[in-house]
Amino acid sequence: MSSINYDLKLIKAVVFDVDGVLSPSTIPMGSDGVPRRMANIKDGYALQLAVKCGLKLAIITGAATEAVRIRYGALGITDIFTGAGHKAPVLEEWMRKQGLEAENVAYVGDDVPDFEPMRMVGLRVAPADAAWDIRQIANYISPVNGGYGVARDLLEQILRAKGLWVLDEKAFGW
Repeated sequence: MSSINYDLKLIKAVVFDVDGVLSPSTIPMGSDGVPRRMANIKDGYALQLAVKCGLKLAIITGAATEAVRIRYGALGITDIFTGAGHKAPVLEEWMRKQGLEAENVAYVGDDVPDFEPMRMVGLRVAPADAAWDIRQIANYISPVNGGYGVARDLLEQILRAKGLWVLDEKAFGW
């Protein structure tokens, strides 16, 4: 049973921010000054399963790093937008190209740059440690902090609502 007060069967697509959502908001810095992001393995499993089960996934991040494209591309996500200083136009164009209505899209964000795109979708999700402004507009606040299973929490609930979590043959194997 879902803890999200939304008809999850309506969700056809999920959009994720990276820093503070798919990775913790505290990021180790390399000696070259480049941030080194962490990735949650359970998030990874849920992301690749969601792709196999037909959910459209996208990443929109202000970070301009090839590491994000490599990690999430390896999980089957093809719509990865990096260096997006202003996320709303990117989201709007992606939704238009995918033929998606707001009620069919969930967006997971944690900070001020996610405020505007979150208001454009039906299901607005925030990690437990999201900024105050983001928590105020979220339909659902995950019980976990960013980088520690937010994607798994949301995607598992969506796939369970659709009867695809563990019950589908796609669940076994990467």
